[in-house]
Amino acid sequence: MKKIEHIGIAVQNLDLAITTYEMLLNTPCYKTEIVESEQVNTAFFKVGESKIELLESLTTDGVIAKFIAKKGEGLHHVAFEVTDIEKEMERLRQAGFVLINEVPKVGADNKLVCFLHPKSTNGVLIELCEEIKS
Repeated sequence: MKKIEHIGIAVQNLDLAITTYEMLLNTPCYKTEIVESEQVNTAFFKVGESKIELLESLTTDGVIAKFIAKKGEGLHHVAFEVTDIEKEMERLRQAGFVLINEVPKVGADNKLVCFLHPKSTNGVLIELCEEIKS
């Protein structure tokens, strides 16, 4: 793992959260993106070498909507940048971690992603991210 790529925060209202985080971080949101496969609308902020990703559900029964209904708004996941996502997935699988995704999928911000189940990571949803090479 190379670094913390981003921290994902579940929000009820993306527009209001963008305003809040622009004031908090003293930097503008540099990108918004809809990720249809996850049914989320996202917004990104650069903070040093890492990023903050705000996530708003597009549907009332989406993963983020269910998360907010159960736990409220707040920290959703921590994402780590990796060089080779498939090798890292296999290493973690062999070490006993439970992967939510059997194969990487396309995520936001031009990344291949995979999630690790919180039951195997002390209650924290972990995302692995690899930049998609053109």
